[in-house]
Amino acid sequence: MSAIDVDAVELLRRFCIDDPSVSGEGPRARAGVLDERTAALVRLGALIAVAAPAASMGAAVDDAVSAGVSAEEIVDVLTRLTSLVGSPRVVAAAPRIAMALGYDDELVDVIDV
Repeated sequence: MSAIDVDAVELLRRFCIDDPSVSGEGPRARAGVLDERTAALVRLGALIAVAAPAASMGAAVDDAVSAGVSAEEIVDVLTRLTSLVGSPRVVAAAPRIAMALGYDDELVDVIDV
């Protein structure tokens, strides 16, 4: 095993015991290896999967855009999640994302958040 593999195993062990240093909660919270863009897309995908409220979705979209993610990439997250979380989850998230991206005026006839 390489040093990276050992680190990954150790991190998994710490997640298994709910160590706050890996969950982002403790004072020694570990910085991840994902770049900001990727981390923002992962967060957005997770929020879509759990049907997060509009405020959380809006903050995630803002963070993603600040990290350099384009609107097209954000919409692609919706597209790719459809087969994983189901169309109803994606359809429910779409208006929240549209509002966060500032497209609510163009979609006013179909958005009912």
